Amino acid sequence: MITSTPPAPADVRTQRESADASATAWALAARAGDADAVDHFVRALHHDVLRYVSYLCADPQAVDDLAQDTFLRALGSLHRFEGRSSARAWLLSIARRAVIDGLRHAAARPRRYDGSDWQAAAERAQPRGVPGFDDGIVLLDLLATLSAERREAFVLTQMLGLPYEEAAEVSGCPVGTVRSRVARARAALVELVV
Repeated sequence: MITSTPPAPADVRTQRESADASATAWALAARAGDADAVDHFVRALHHDVLRYVSYLCADPQAVDDLAQDTFLRALGSLHRFEGRSSARAWLLSIARRAVIDGLRHAAARPRRYDGSDWQAAAERAQPRGVPGFDDGIVLLDLLATLSAERREAFVLTQMLGLPYEEAAEVSGCPVGTVRSRVARARAALVELVV
């Protein structure tokens, strides 16, 4: 039986840097008017935006809408993107603002459920039989115990693989603060698991 070994951390970092460089090149080409580059740019970063938005957003039903809003905002302001940071970091900072705006909008306009048994409806809406679903719930519960700042830093660096510098740019705080938040998040998660 042939087993594949996971790539070394340096290889993963090299692959991520290469993917970031490609996405940034596509963003710059899209800025210049290349329609194919727009498609490549969106496809390259769509998964990362969905993952990031899903961790920031409390409403799983809104994730796709917020991701779409992120790309609409990005494509609308692509003419201002200069490539000083990676396109991925730029796009994730836009996603963060889209989620914050979505939360503000939802808070201003609360929704009501018209049915009589809202709990049963919520349970029926949950996916069933998805591999790893229970593990995902446990992970979300563990992440929910962290403060919002630590959770964001942990998700950006440990789950999405952003370098600390780019995570700091997305979060709008110094690199040392991101490092501290990640270290404290790790320590808190280890205490909860052990």
